[in-house]
Amino acid sequence: MAKRIEKMQEFLKNHNLDALLIKSKTMKKYLDTLTGSGVQILLMRDAGYLILDGRYLTEANEREHDLQIVLHAPHKTGRNYLGTVEELLKKHKCRSLGVESSQMLIKEYRQVEELGVKVCLLDDELAMVRIQKDKEELKIMQEAVGLTDQIYAQVIQNLRIGMSEFEISALIHYFSIKAGAQQMSFDTIVASGERSAMPHGRPTGRKIKVHEPIMMDFGIQYKNYQSDMTRIAFFGKPKPEIEKIYNIVLEAQLAGIKAMKTGALASDVDKAARDIISAYGYGEYFDHGLGHGLGIGDGCEFPIINQKGTIILDEGMMMSCEPGIYVPNLGGIRIEDDVVILDGTGIPLNKTPKEILILKEE
Repeated sequence: MAKRIEKMQEFLKNHNLDALLIKSKTMKKYLDTLTGSGVQILLMRDAGYLILDGRYLTEANEREHDLQIVLHAPHKTGRNYLGTVEELLKKHKCRSLGVESSQMLIKEYRQVEELGVKVCLLDDELAMVRIQKDKEELKIMQEAVGLTDQIYAQVIQNLRIGMSEFEISALIHYFSIKAGAQQMSFDTIVASGERSAMPHGRPTGRKIKVHEPIMMDFGIQYKNYQSDMTRIAFFGKPKPEIEKIYNIVLEAQLAGIKAMKTGALASDVDKAARDIISAYGYGEYFDHGLGHGLGIGDGCEFPIINQKGTIILDEGMMMSCEPGIYVPNLGGIRIEDDVVILDGTGIPLNKTPKEILILKEE
C-alpha cells in the first residue's frame, strides 16, 4: 500500500511539474510499494500509476491499493515501459516530466526526450523530500537503532582474544539477521590494532590482541530504514596515546551532538567537533566529515555534515555524529551515534555506553 503520495504530488506543484517518473529503489521504498527492477512509478498531480511487467502482477494485486496498476508487455508491443509512460502522459495532457538523473542511462534518457514533454532532471531535490522524518519513520528508526545496540552487546559478549576480524564480522551479521534485520546497511567495518587507522577498513584474517583497539562500524536495514553505529573495544588497557586519542574523540563527539540543533548550519556543526580535535594537535588525522543523514536511502542521505555543508538543520532530521582520529602505524578511534533533532535539540538514539570498554581476558 503506497504512502506519501500526497506529499509527492505537493512536490510536483512546488516544482511546477506535471508528472514524476520514479525508478530508484530508494524512492520506491519511501513510497512503500514494490521495489523490483521491472516496476516504475508515474505520479501526476491527480493520479498515480504502478507500471510493471507480468512478473510482479500477482504481488502488486495483493499489496498495492493506492496506485493504479498498469501492465506493460514489451514482448507484444515491442516497446519498453516508456511506451506506457507516453500513453499516460498524453492521457493526462502532461507537458513536463521530472526524472531521477542518477537512474537514467544515456540511451534511456534520449528515449525520454522523445516522449514529447519537457524533461527535468532531479537528484538532490528528491533527497530533500526525505530529509525530515515523520512520526512513523522516527518510530521505525528508533527501533532500528535499539536493535543495533542489542546486536553490539551480543557481539561483545562473544569476543575472544585470537578471534579474527572475519569472525567478528560474521558475529555481527549473524546477530543482525537473527534480530530481524533485512540486511546490513553497508559493508561491515571491523579493523583492529594498527588497521583501525583505516576509516573504512574491511575485515581480514588478522587476529585481535590485547591492548589494541577493535573498531566495529556497522548498521542494519530494518523495515527499510538504516542505522549506523561505531564503537571501540579493548582487551586489556589501551596504550597511553590511544587512550588519549579516545578521550579526545569522545569530547569532540559530544560537542558535535550538542551543536546539532534547529537552525544550525551543517558546516558549523562539523566545526564544533573538528576544532576540538585540532586544538589537541590531531587535526590532520581527522580526514572525513563529521556525519551524514540517515533514513531509507541505499547509501548516505541528507544532511551531509562536513566542512562545506550548506544545509540548515531542522526538526525531524536524522544524522550520524562520527568524529575520528586515525594515526598510521598506531591505530584509530571513531565513536558514532545516530542523532535526531526533536524539539530543536539533537538527541542521540543509541544507548550503548561510550566510555572506554575494556573486556576481560579469558
